[in-house]
Amino acid sequence: QVQLVESGGGLVQTGGSLRLSCAASGHIISSRAMDWFRQAPGKEREFVATISASGIRTYYADSVKGRFTISRDNAKNTVYLQMNSLKPEDTAVYYCARGKVPVATTDVYGMDYWGKGTLVTVSS
Repeated sequence: QVQLVESGGGLVQTGGSLRLSCAASGHIISSRAMDWFRQAPGKEREFVATISASGIRTYYADSVKGRFTISRDNAKNTVYLQMNSLKPEDTAVYYCARGKVPVATTDVYGMDYWGKGTLVTVSS
């Protein structure tokens, strides 16, 4: 059974940093793109970052570009999201998702498995 488990969320002050992890089990992620999405209270789920299966290609939402970095360790079957210079508007539940194909994609419908999410709260 495919499982994705996020960790690393928490409460941080504006300007602080957090590193999210997404540990996969039940499948090998090395053949698939992996993504991070987020959902703030009262808002739709939105794309944050994606990384291709090889790790060569990455794309980011404009709102996080230059502050967030997605990476992957296929040997550990884990994906990471380093978040720096956090802002209150980054407050959301962050979800890890597995892509249906190896190519990096920003499309929520391009994912086939999702984690349950980890809450990130940035205080002003």
